[in-house]
Amino acid sequence: MTKKYMCYRFFKTILTPIFKWWYHPKIIGQELIPKKGPIIIACNHIHLFDQCLAIISTKRIIRYMAKKEYFDGKMAWFFHSVGCIPVNRQIHDKQAVNQALKVLNEGGALGIFPEGTRNKTDAFLLPFKFGAVSMAQKTKATIVPMGLTGDYKFRSKNLTARFGQPFKVENMTLEEANAHLYAEIKSLMKQNLTDD
Repeated sequence: MTKKYMCYRFFKTILTPIFKWWYHPKIIGQELIPKKGPIIIACNHIHLFDQCLAIISTKRIIRYMAKKEYFDGKMAWFFHSVGCIPVNRQIHDKQAVNQALKVLNEGGALGIFPEGTRNKTDAFLLPFKFGAVSMAQKTKATIVPMGLTGDYKFRSKNLTARFGQPFKVENMTLEEANAHLYAEIKSLMKQNLTDD
């Protein structure tokens, strides 16, 4: 096990029970996450800690793509140590894409927020960029949609992450796949709110 994966396991072991106790999240459908093979967990984005909900839902190591600004601050060491992939959102960051493709081609798990940024608007869900479906098509990875709703408050009563049916992009155009992913995540989010 490489050093960064040892750090990933260490921090996950220490922080998971703290995270669960503090935020009291409800996680639904984690059994749908494939245990083997290349996967992309694609989720809407509302908070810095969104990735934590996917990470605590599976024993697999999930490499997250994160904006490069996170690697410039005081917490840069943490993002590096847990294997995050820095992305320069001002350009088409080929280096970041190549790192992500390498993860998938090696049968790993990748986490992506298709909205491309945190949703700080009144919109229910921002338009999706094509990165997730494009990489899934190139690597034959399975996409696992995840819908997230609620508040990151102490002992939250509504923080919910719901996983949907995994799907392949192989027989779809990128436009069809992106529309399907968008519809799936939107549906999962609505189910969360209905359950609340």
